[in-house]
Amino acid sequence: MAEESTTPDLVELQRRGYEAVNRRDFDMATSIYAPDAVWDMRELGVFEGRAAIRGFLEDWFAAYEEYHIEAEEILDLGNGVTFAVIVHNATLVGGRGEVRVRQAQIGVWARGTAVRVTNGTNVEKARTAAERLAESRG
Repeated sequence: MAEESTTPDLVELQRRGYEAVNRRDFDMATSIYAPDAVWDMRELGVFEGRAAIRGFLEDWFAAYEEYHIEAEEILDLGNGVTFAVIVHNATLVGGRGEVRVRQAQIGVWARGTAVRVTNGTNVEKARTAAERLAESRG
């Protein structure tokens, strides 16, 4: 009988998180985070704990009539580090134009939950940082 892997598929967990955000199912979206996880939005602030992350998401999405996240790329770099490039497509409440932002996310995972996510708009700089982080944790 073949043994099943007990290692969670971090790429799939992250993809499920994005899908939940697109449905505005913030309970499901934040379920991938550790209770004391840190969500670093750089200039917008650092949110500590699952409740704070959920509060940020609720407040952020309240400003938009439509909002969709598309994952261009999600990589498991090993040693509990993921790297993703996501594209946000949105329309502000009462707005006429579309907002489109391309962003990088570096995730640090432990025991199948995200413990830290760092967001930024410099994709190549974030990719390099994520690769170095994965290597240093090896």
